[in-house]
Amino acid sequence: MKAIGNIHLIWRPGKGSSRISVGTIKKSASEGIRFQYNQAGVDKAKKLGFVHYEGFPDTDKIYSENVIEIFGQRLIRSERPDLKDFYDFWGIDLTKRDDKYYMLAFTQGLLPTDSFEFLADFNPKDGLSFVTEITGLSEAKIPSEMIVVGDILRYELEPENAFDKNAVKVFKGNSYLGHIKLVHCKVFHKTHKQLMLIVKGVEKNGVLKRVFVKASL
Repeated sequence: MKAIGNIHLIWRPGKGSSRISVGTIKKSASEGIRFQYNQAGVDKAKKLGFVHYEGFPDTDKIYSENVIEIFGQRLIRSERPDLKDFYDFWGIDLTKRDDKYYMLAFTQGLLPTDSFEFLADFNPKDGLSFVTEITGLSEAKIPSEMIVVGDILRYELEPENAFDKNAVKVFKGNSYLGHIKLVHCKVFHKTHKQLMLIVKGVEKNGVLKRVFVKASL
């Protein structure tokens, strides 16, 4: 069992909106890397303005050519001056920095210019460590002094959540903060071991805007 399972293409209409899985990237030794849209997600997203991902216009087709090359265009360029800091933040294994599937899974392919991200369905292998994000902060308006980098957080599985059957609630002490991101939360339900959650990065402006956490087995 590999640590990285499928990678979901996630879209949302804007910050504060719910995330929707609109497609899945699959990798196998026999068929290579393929991409196809998730029809239920696409139907839901189209009502909110989604069209398609550039380079993959046909939402009914299974794509098998140039998949990782197209999605890999979102990855950080090797000439960037802050490359070391970027690798350190996302916990990148430098021996795999040329593996675009790995890099997409661990860095999420985030860009400030659109509402797409790439969330991997991780498997609970010993030594697994990845960075994820707490969702729902825009509604919670939590005071910025509540969290600092290095804080250890706790979590609770929430199998009955109406929006996500694999939901995971995150707390600082007894104070509820939000949920683990869609898809990333699955690994918390797959393992009988407790994952450690440590605050990796914080964006704030009087209230918490974004909180990144490192989840480790």
